[in-house]
Amino acid sequence: MKSSLFGVVPFFLIHTFVFEAAEIQGADWPTWMGPDLTGISLESGWSAKWPEAGLPTVWTQNIGIGFSSVSIVDGRLYTMGHDRGKESVWCLNSQTGEVLWSHSYPAPLHDNLYEGGPGATPVVHADCVYTLSIDGRLLCLDRITGTVIWEKLLQQDLGVGFPDWGFDSTPFILNDQLILQAGRLVSYDLKTGRKNWQTSRHTAGYGAVRAFQQDDKTLLASLDNDGLRICQATDGTQVAFAKWDSPFKTNSTTPIIHDGLIYISTGYNIGCGLFRLQNGRLEQIYANREMRNHFNNSILYNGHVYGVDGNSNLGRVVTITCMDFETGKLNWKQRGLGCGSLTIADGKLLILSEDGTLVLADATPEEFREVARSPFLTGRCWTVPVLLNGKIYGRNAAGTLKCVQLPPDKR
Repeated sequence: MKSSLFGVVPFFLIHTFVFEAAEIQGADWPTWMGPDLTGISLESGWSAKWPEAGLPTVWTQNIGIGFSSVSIVDGRLYTMGHDRGKESVWCLNSQTGEVLWSHSYPAPLHDNLYEGGPGATPVVHADCVYTLSIDGRLLCLDRITGTVIWEKLLQQDLGVGFPDWGFDSTPFILNDQLILQAGRLVSYDLKTGRKNWQTSRHTAGYGAVRAFQQDDKTLLASLDNDGLRICQATDGTQVAFAKWDSPFKTNSTTPIIHDGLIYISTGYNIGCGLFRLQNGRLEQIYANREMRNHFNNSILYNGHVYGVDGNSNLGRVVTITCMDFETGKLNWKQRGLGCGSLTIADGKLLILSEDGTLVLADATPEEFREVARSPFLTGRCWTVPVLLNGKIYGRNAAGTLKCVQLPPDKR
């Protein structure tokens, strides 16, 4: 369901950490929000002039109920879904949709006011794929064969309860650590699953963890349902905390870190906030209600934040919104696409509307300018699409996973 960069500031030096995933070539999308974790695809060579009849379908596959997005490495696509009391991790041929392997296990649907099913996205690293089920089954699988390498049941291992909306934090890889928030911030050894450290308990959130460096230390930023938390990557020691309440315990997004600033956003009319970590405390620069992300992350692009403002239960008034990152000033809002999701590629917003329509628009702070649109899916669509190698991959809540072909740029 949910399951979210660099520079110098006058007061102190703070850079984003350089992740191993960034070394992966552009032909891969190894985790949620891509190889550099920004949600921006560097791919070009495709055309914004779409056929009037819509983008042609390459393949369609049924993967089961859920909101897990896709990761693609070496022509293999990984995702998750639920069907009749079992959750499955799928490995498909990204070109044909052919099932290469699947791994299934018992899991609840947990359809609490929505369809339910898994929300975290598989993460591919080296020879492994890491997944998290809705009830907290953390798996390390051989990415070629699907063989289980190690497994952790987080409720038992961490002594935490089942979060209101399930375990939806996509795992985050930092060097030899796998880090996630799950009622505690926890670090496991990538290869063995041995626990490195865990924090004290808090109210679980649903976004992922992010890392940055300050004063020669690697720090972690996460938004749980108590607030924005900064911890040391070496042992989980808390460095700073800013309270950030959410009605119905739905802090579901991942912090955006850029130029020494940390941006967060929450639905239910709470809104967004920008913080600076200074002298061991989080200083709030602004807070407003112009961007209220219910669950899908905003994306920072050329100094502006693009995202979905509003709640899924009020889809009629939800808007695609653009705001200035540093000041919080509103640039524009556009209604009519519901509580969908978006990614950015080649200077364009690629939006998947809540009802399954693909919409292409210019990623500019001047105004919302639609460029193209195409039918894509039906039913509820909350999961962010992925654009890779001239194709768009997307799913709906019921489990239809679809791949369509973009036209080549003939200029």
